Amino acid sequence: MRILLVHNTYQQPGGEDEVVRTEQRLLEERGHRVLQFSRHNDEIDRMSALEVAGTTLWSRATRRDLGRLLRAERPEVVHFHNTFPLISPSAYYAVRDEGTPIVQTLHNYRLVCSNAQLFRDGGPCEDCIGRKLPWPGVLHACYRDDRAASAVVVAMLGLHRALGTWSRLVGRYIALTDFARVKFIEGGLPPDRIAVKPNFLHPDPGAGPGGGGFVLYVGRLSEEKGIDTLLRAWEVVEDPPLRIVGDGPLAPLVREAVSRARGVRWLGRQTQEEVQRLLGEARCLIVPSRWYEGFPRVVVEAFARGTPVVASRLGGLAEIVEDGRTGRLFRPGDPDDLLSAVRAIDRDGASMRPRARAEFEARYTADVSYRTLMRIYAEAREA
Repeated sequence: MRILLVHNTYQQPGGEDEVVRTEQRLLEERGHRVLQFSRHNDEIDRMSALEVAGTTLWSRATRRDLGRLLRAERPEVVHFHNTFPLISPSAYYAVRDEGTPIVQTLHNYRLVCSNAQLFRDGGPCEDCIGRKLPWPGVLHACYRDDRAASAVVVAMLGLHRALGTWSRLVGRYIALTDFARVKFIEGGLPPDRIAVKPNFLHPDPGAGPGGGGFVLYVGRLSEEKGIDTLLRAWEVVEDPPLRIVGDGPLAPLVREAVSRARGVRWLGRQTQEEVQRLLGEARCLIVPSRWYEGFPRVVVEAFARGTPVVASRLGGLAEIVEDGRTGRLFRPGDPDDLLSAVRAIDRDGASMRPRARAEFEARYTADVSYRTLMRIYAEAREA
């Protein structure tokens, strides 16, 4: 099959970009011809604010260039990942003009929220879900804390809802969890076109040995990730030791905490190989998020290594982590409940490790993901 992937790459590489690369590699390994149409957000540095705003709403260059590629290569399906901001929704119209089926993976909440996170003032926010024009995003400057930039995103969402871009042109959507699927339905996407396919891991790193004696956080150091909850928990304990991997805007807060708390070590950014090693040795992975996570790839990586996960009882995380079986859930923002969950892992972690690994083998391998993706492609082509 000839498959065209459409993806607007982020300036700060993250899990979404890695998921796209992994899925492309999987498709190529299974014998498909995979083409790419991409733009990189580094281009924004060479553009004026007016140019970025216009491109976000509708990119003539995208419709022209993508149309040429479609006519030259004749893919059998076009799989969209991210169009924001430089590719723009004009890409869907280029594909429609050629009559090619469209699949869209919903990696975040951009189609129902201007900041793509459903997060504001330290917790979940659903003020814009279901609104034809999500104006609260401008009122609260939800995109980059900038009202003008937020107005552009809100205008893009309002324009393409009015045009029916997402309701008419996309044959199949892929949500990462059942929780996310419900939110997108509440936001106006057609229920019969949204399938659920979680993130996966390829290649399989195999189960890890455990026994490292420490607990682990891996991810961006930012407010929505619940870093403050994590650090408050370790203000009063030294055991088990906490290791933090990652960087981000709250790095100064982490640095200060490390200087005061003997049980905390900040390792900064690490290679994927080192993250896999740490995951394989850790007592548990901690995901203290305060927003509706999409599907953290690091959770799949932990399960692959047989490492249980302690996560906020919030959104899709409460669906991914089975409390008492593959990990423990705690009240979001509650450091005491987080520590209680970690102590429960200390008691039950040995029995949880094979269950976490079994969960990976049942739901998150390349084979499972590939079968689901091929079914979704077939449904889009038959629609």
